[in-house]
Parts: sequence; C-alpha cells; structure tokens
Amino acid sequence: MTVQPIRLFGDPVLRTAAAEVVDFDRELRNLVQDLWDTMESQGGAGLAAPQLGVGLRVFTYHCEGVEGHLVNPTWVATDDQTQLGEEGCLSIPGLYWDCVRARSVVARGWNMHGEPVQIEGSDLLARCLQHETDHLDGVLFLDRLDAETRKAAMKQIRQADWFDGAVPTIKQSPHSLFGGAV
Repeated sequence: MTVQPIRLFGDPVLRTAAAEVVDFDRELRNLVQDLWDTMESQGGAGLAAPQLGVGLRVFTYHCEGVEGHLVNPTWVATDDQTQLGEEGCLSIPGLYWDCVRARSVVARGWNMHGEPVQIEGSDLLARCLQHETDHLDGVLFLDRLDAETRKAAMKQIRQADWFDGAVPTIKQSPHSLFGGAV
C-alpha cells in the first residue's frame, strides 16, 4: 500500500464512468488502502479510484470526523434543501469554486469485504459523498458550476502550472441534486 500519483484534469480516465466492483478480494482491499494513503497524504476529504487511474466504483472519505470507504455507492437527498459552498478537487489542485449540492444525503454501498454500508451526511460530508460519487460517473464538480463561474474556472485552470493543455470537456451528471438519474 502506497501513495499513488493523482490523475489531473484533462486525463481521460476522469471522464470515464467506472465499472461496478464484482470481486471483493485482496486487490480491492489494496486499492482501498492506496486510496486512503494517497488521500491522507494530500489532505483531501475524499478520493475516488479513477483519480488514481483505476476505473472501479470505489472511494475513500475522511470528512467532519467521519471516515471510511464506499464500494458501488449510490446516494439520495434526504430533503429538498441545497447548499452553496466552496468545493475543490485533488485532480484540480489549488483551485476552488462555489458549487451547489444537496444539503443532506444518505449514501449506500458496500465495504471492501462486501458488507452493506449506509452513511448519512449533511453539509461538508454530504458534499464529499456527492463529489466522490460524481467522480465514479466521469463527472467533475466543474460540470455543476453555472456557466459564468465555469468559464472563469476554465480560465484559471488553463493558467495553472500543472495544466497540460488538454481540451476541456463538460459533462452532464447522471445525478440530479437530489440523487438518482437525471
């Protein structure tokens, strides 16, 4: 288990929907540990497998004193309230913008041993669970920004030292603000 390099905006793996996990084996447990080690080393609130170049539906989180991982996650909003707050991403380092998310969610999935898991979160934890699940669908939080903010964000990204000049794409999330398919 080691800290792995994080894939940056422009890498096609970040725009590809991840596959469902079907084998709850040692390889999955090693992936969860690599995600955890990498997330913690970077001070992130969450990290999804595609950010390490692995196309599987797995993420780790450590947010508001709650930590763990989810395999094959889904989520639904627990009410119709939204929150507008600053959001960032380890795949878009050093840049943050306000993004609208559901305020409270329930996320369900499995742990690395195939046991069911349910997490209820509000505010920052809810934001994290939604953000990481979006990664598994090839969606970045940039896709959720309003047009004006997204245009300003893309300008900042193009000026960032780490940006390699990849052609940016915007994707529609398959999840509405309240969970489920759009």
